[in-house]
Amino acid sequence: MEPPNPFIHKVRLSQTQRIRGVLLGSFLFPLRLFLAALLFLIMWPLARLRFLGVSEEQRARPVSGWRRWLLHPLVWALSRGAFFCLGFLWVRVKGKRADVTEAPVLVAAPHRGFLDMIVLLPTQLPTVVSRSENTSLPVIGALLEYNQAVMVSRTDPQSRKQAVAQLNQRLTSKGYWPQMLMFSEGTTTNGKALIKFKPGAFLAGVPVQPVLLHYPNKVDTVCWTFRGTSWLECLWHTTSQLFTNVTVEFLPVYKPSEEEKKDPGLYADNVQKLMAKALEVPSTDCVLEGGVPVSKLGGLSLPFKSPPREALLLLRKNGFSSSDMEEALDRMIDRCRTSNVTAVTTDELKSLLRLKDGEAASAICKLYCKGSSVDLRQVYLGLAAVSGSVPFRSLLHTAFTMFDADGSGSLSAVQLSDLMGALLGLSQHNTAELYSATCCSDALTEDALLRALTLHPTYHRVSTEHLQPEEAGSQLSITALRHGNAVNNNKSVANGNGSLQSKKWD
Repeated sequence: MEPPNPFIHKVRLSQTQRIRGVLLGSFLFPLRLFLAALLFLIMWPLARLRFLGVSEEQRARPVSGWRRWLLHPLVWALSRGAFFCLGFLWVRVKGKRADVTEAPVLVAAPHRGFLDMIVLLPTQLPTVVSRSENTSLPVIGALLEYNQAVMVSRTDPQSRKQAVAQLNQRLTSKGYWPQMLMFSEGTTTNGKALIKFKPGAFLAGVPVQPVLLHYPNKVDTVCWTFRGTSWLECLWHTTSQLFTNVTVEFLPVYKPSEEEKKDPGLYADNVQKLMAKALEVPSTDCVLEGGVPVSKLGGLSLPFKSPPREALLLLRKNGFSSSDMEEALDRMIDRCRTSNVTAVTTDELKSLLRLKDGEAASAICKLYCKGSSVDLRQVYLGLAAVSGSVPFRSLLHTAFTMFDADGSGSLSAVQLSDLMGALLGLSQHNTAELYSATCCSDALTEDALLRALTLHPTYHRVSTEHLQPEEAGSQLSITALRHGNAVNNNKSVANGNGSLQSKKWD
């Protein structure tokens, strides 16, 4: 059974709940927001006071003295008051928080939304990791400075390196720095499954304490995910309740083995599985990559919504028949063969597909990229696969020929990334594992890649699941995929030596 999509959440209310929400929300929403905002505004100057007159050298050390024993309890009390005003009247705690010397880092999950910051209260305001862009936000920026948060830019590789070095320094300081708290999922989900943990909290190889967040309410109003309920709706629904229950559960400290210390990825995966078991939800390889929900498969990124399948659906809605698909594929492969320029505009794609509706062509382009043009190889290879028009071996031969620019019969690591990106409809940036598993005598040949994508215990899922034709009648056995003893709808036959017996790529 496939795990649920963790990136979609929509608050579903009965008619009675909606009416009650409107009646209570019209009074509670503005009142609670006003009181919470007032408390945050009071925190603002207190947060700035913490580093008033402090040199850059002193800022690089943990806060001590009156700046800690006076301001820390005040900010904690105001923070608790703000969440109380938002409807979190009680915070139930299970288990016991470990001391910083026992577990320098707390790993919290699942990460449902911005209201998860309530976990900072029972954990006594530990330091956090945040996007550097947040420092420019009013109040939030001051509180992050007060917290001595580790700041990282998602777009600057150098910033990430500095953040990793800073994390390692703090987590191995043996109690010199305060405890840290990290949401290792790295983004928000609906909590129905744990997505793949990022390795940040595990790089230093120190013990961690897993922290679980539970919201035992009749309606889940705190989730704010990639798609579904907006942050404003989330705030409205939460503050419209008389109260919102939350439980913070501390699990026993997890001490890594020697193998886990050497492999942060393994360490992260094992902690994820432990927490998922405690939550009674699946642990998955799903991540949000460049704003696109994907599942990880041996380094490959498989989009939840396959662009080729979405494109095929759009074409069918526009009356595309099997014969229309065959003719369109012929035109696209001829264009790829005769032109050195593989990028096509929306108008060119409309012409190649013989679409009357320009919006459909534009929508197909947007499935693959954000610009107004698309790599035609992506469109051709994806549609040829999921429509069942070309057997997989024939398709792979065509793809291999497309990206084997010098005709050497082997692909470089970069060319493999480009080929897999075209097949899957999404740019691939981590194909090192596939390249290593496929290479034979320092050469990545077509036959070796075919074996990997049809027989490898991990990578066979590319051909048997992700690129499997839509119609059951089009699905080919692994034997047929490997030996090419199938005739496609275009009357093109793939023979045993991998050549495509048609006018295409002779």
